[in-house]
Amino acid sequence: MSGHNRWSKIKRHKAAMGATKGKLYTKVIKEITVSARMGGGDPAGNARLRVAIAAAKEANMPKDTIERAIKKGTGELEGESYEEVMYEGYGPGGVAVLVECLTDNRNRTAGDVRATFGKGGGNLGAEGAVGWMFHKKGAITVKPGPTEDQVMEKAIEAGAEDVINQGAEGFEVRTAPADLHPVASSLEAAGLKLGEQKWSYFPQTTVRLEGENAKKMLKLMDALEDNDDVQNVHANFEIDEALMEELQG
Repeated sequence: MSGHNRWSKIKRHKAAMGATKGKLYTKVIKEITVSARMGGGDPAGNARLRVAIAAAKEANMPKDTIERAIKKGTGELEGESYEEVMYEGYGPGGVAVLVECLTDNRNRTAGDVRATFGKGGGNLGAEGAVGWMFHKKGAITVKPGPTEDQVMEKAIEAGAEDVINQGAEGFEVRTAPADLHPVASSLEAAGLKLGEQKWSYFPQTTVRLEGENAKKMLKLMDALEDNDDVQNVHANFEIDEALMEELQG
C-alpha cells in the first residue's frame, strides 16, 4: 500500500475519533457552498454537490447544517464567496504535492501555503510543475464484508477501472471522473455498502521515503491539511507501512 493511501486511512481514523471533526465540517461546508454556487442547489442535477453531500453524510453532519450550506451557495442566505485555487510544489525527497484550496483571500492563502512548504523542507512550484504527474479519478469506498472477487465482479459490471484491496478498511473502486456516480449507483444497486465517494488525484509514479525525509513529509502533510483554506492534499510518496505507523505513533 502506498504511503499516501495509508495517509488517507489515518485521516479517516482521526475524523472517526473526533480529532479533526471540526476542521472536517469546515472543509465539507465550504465544498457544499461552492458546489451549490457553481451548479445550483439541486443535487440531482449537480454531480459535484452530490459528492459533497455524500461526504457530509459520511461525516454525520446534521441535515440542517447541510441545507444552510446549500442556501449560502445559492444566495438564499448570506455567506462568504470562495475561490478555487490549486497549488503545486515539492516536499522532502522531491515528492510531488498538489494542494486544493477554497479561499476568500488568494494572497493570504498563497503566502500561507508557501510558508508551510518552506518550513516543511519543501518549496512551492510554478503552475504545471507537478500536476502532470497525477491522474484525476473517481474513488468509491466499499465497506468491509464482501470478498475481493465479489467486489471486482460487481465493479467490472458497473464500468469501474480498478479495485484496490485495503484490508480491514474494505476496498476502493476507481473510475473515470465522469463515471463516479453511475458506478456508485450500480454498486449500491448490487447490494454493496458504500462509504466515501470523491474525485481524487492519483500519482503515475511514486517516491519512496525513509528516515528523516519520511518524518518531514508526514509533518508537511499535517501542516498543509491543518490550514482552513486547504481542502485536499495529494502527494506521490511511499513509506513502509511499519515505519508509517511508528512515525504516527
